[in-house]
Amino acid sequence: MLNIFTLANGRLVQEEIESLEELARFQPIWVDLESPTLEEKRWIKQHYGLSIPEDAMDEDIEESARFYEEDNGELHIRSDFLIDDDEDPRSVRVAFILNLVNDTLKSKGVLFSIHDEDVPVFRLLRMRARRAPGLIEDAKEVLLKLFDADAEYSADTLEGIYDELKEVSTQVLAGDVTDTRAGEVLAAIARQEDLNGRIRRNVMDTRRAVSFMMRSKMLNAEQFEEARQILRDIESLDNHTAFLFDKINFLMDATVGFININQNKIIKIFSVASVALLPPTLIASVYGMNFKYMPELDWSYGYAYGLALMIASALGPMWYFRRRGWLK
Repeated sequence: MLNIFTLANGRLVQEEIESLEELARFQPIWVDLESPTLEEKRWIKQHYGLSIPEDAMDEDIEESARFYEEDNGELHIRSDFLIDDDEDPRSVRVAFILNLVNDTLKSKGVLFSIHDEDVPVFRLLRMRARRAPGLIEDAKEVLLKLFDADAEYSADTLEGIYDELKEVSTQVLAGDVTDTRAGEVLAAIARQEDLNGRIRRNVMDTRRAVSFMMRSKMLNAEQFEEARQILRDIESLDNHTAFLFDKINFLMDATVGFININQNKIIKIFSVASVALLPPTLIASVYGMNFKYMPELDWSYGYAYGLALMIASALGPMWYFRRRGWLK
């Protein structure tokens, strides 16, 4: 899918492109390619003279492979954006190519974005830019606003984690957590830990991208200050993610502690039962030796006597354990 965005009366206007002729009619500041076809890539090559690299979506983590400037002045940035899906939270790699100089098209610059699926941050920026005149001035502003919206989206997701952990914390600290309930709690904690880790990685990636833009000296004074504000917001998010990791570890330890307590209760019951059954086992062993001159062997009530003695010897320790509170 190929969408372009132009500025009209200070607002960002979206146009879906279905042919090369349509593309030639506009002078966009942002060209968004979602799962682009070979034909759409060819349109970009013919109209803008830009070849989209085959490795644009590679999962490299080293900074030199993700943030660099070409000899012709093109800036290449590969950044991850979070998708907070309840069923499948994930990060989407987006490749940006910022073409600041295009003498052929007499453009002030075009931002190209390539990704495999729709990103919530992109939808958020499109909605804001349509409603707020003057929010976007050029291609650099689009990229900055995307990173700003990404930081805000991460903050909103962190608030959701706080709410989820608050509910889990209430359940755990209420006590009397069964093994079944503990399993559900551990699953919920694991999901939030995974999401928090994705947010941590996402904001780290955004920080590196914004820092690269600042080092490239492509921003004007106002945009540079906006970039600094984004970095300050990210720093505050780092503190929140660190706090959430600590809280998650505490809840994880507390839940595992309840599981251990429940297991100890089961082991305690078996231990008490084994001790309580020692006396009757001893009695049964004694009479099982079948000595010839044991008087109870010829007694008509000897069997009943032996059973009663075994039951009494078992009930005695059980009564004592209960009195001491060891069975609670």
